[in-house]
Amino acid sequence: YFSADFHDHPVMQLFAPILELYDKSKFKIYLYSFGLKEDEYTEKAKKSGCIFRNITKLNDIEAVELARSDKLDIAVDLMGYTKYNRMPIFSYRVAPIQINYLGYPGSVGSDTIDYIIADNIIIPRENEKYYSEKIIRMPNCPFNDNKKEISKESIFRKDFNLPDNGFIFTCFNNNYKITTKEFNIWMNLLLQIEGSVLWLYKSNQLAMNNLCKEARKRKVDPDRLIFTNKLPLNKHIARHSLGDLALDTFNFNGGSTTSYALWGGLPVLTKIGQSFTSRLSASRLSLIGLSELITYSESEYEEKALHIAQNPDELLRLKSKLDRSKETSPLFNSELFTRDLETKYIELVNSHIF
Repeated sequence: YFSADFHDHPVMQLFAPILELYDKSKFKIYLYSFGLKEDEYTEKAKKSGCIFRNITKLNDIEAVELARSDKLDIAVDLMGYTKYNRMPIFSYRVAPIQINYLGYPGSVGSDTIDYIIADNIIIPRENEKYYSEKIIRMPNCPFNDNKKEISKESIFRKDFNLPDNGFIFTCFNNNYKITTKEFNIWMNLLLQIEGSVLWLYKSNQLAMNNLCKEARKRKVDPDRLIFTNKLPLNKHIARHSLGDLALDTFNFNGGSTTSYALWGGLPVLTKIGQSFTSRLSASRLSLIGLSELITYSESEYEEKALHIAQNPDELLRLKSKLDRSKETSPLFNSELFTRDLETKYIELVNSHIF
């Protein structure tokens, strides 16, 4: 695995349990790290039983020579074209099988990467033609999350400037994912549901100012947009219990954000699209048994959100169903996912002509 993100980062938050769960009697796992910082997640990686290689100070040719000397069967890039990536390493072919996974939600469009890991929802078979990679289809969602710790501290709506009464719509996705299309719908919902607020993640002051300005344009009091700051992960997951319904963004769904909401007991409403990034939440909702929260048009998305907000019994049904299924869903079963991933890798190596 090659990454600059073996630290407190969404990729490592998802991947740390898998590194620990690998069957080391069958697999020798190398971690090639070129990140600029290290923290407790880096220490977890180093202590996971994997072989940790810090290649930050190596140039691409030196990194390639090191990786080739390790005689890899499979090389997995966890970055794609995200910040600090070192995609050129893969252009030299460091392993017979090279895979795009986790860090970049889409095709890298290069013949140097052979496979991408997905499932039947994220990449339907009719969409395979849009990917340069062959598809490794996982039996469950390809972005497994483990049962993360949830803070047991008592929390109240007033702690986050939320009203004691009123419906709390939430969206903790990064602000840059918000487009005019979903924002129009969200403002319509606030205008129709008296006393409701929209609880948003505060990416930066400029984004907050712009969103408040756009709310005013739509005749919504900007005070009904409640912005919240980053918290330690266990406290962040816990605060989802204060919300009523999470509203997903369209072009780029919540990834880890959707998983954290579901694990925190908050139903997520999504609109499924055609791209990899617009099908992430649908994959997770399907796996956890909440397919009724997958919508297929903007009008259906708005109508369903309005229906849930106006019908307390429906909201209670959704939350109860989520609470029952999240403990048993494969979405939060890292051991099952790791065994499935191991099986796919063994099949790949056995079928590959070296």
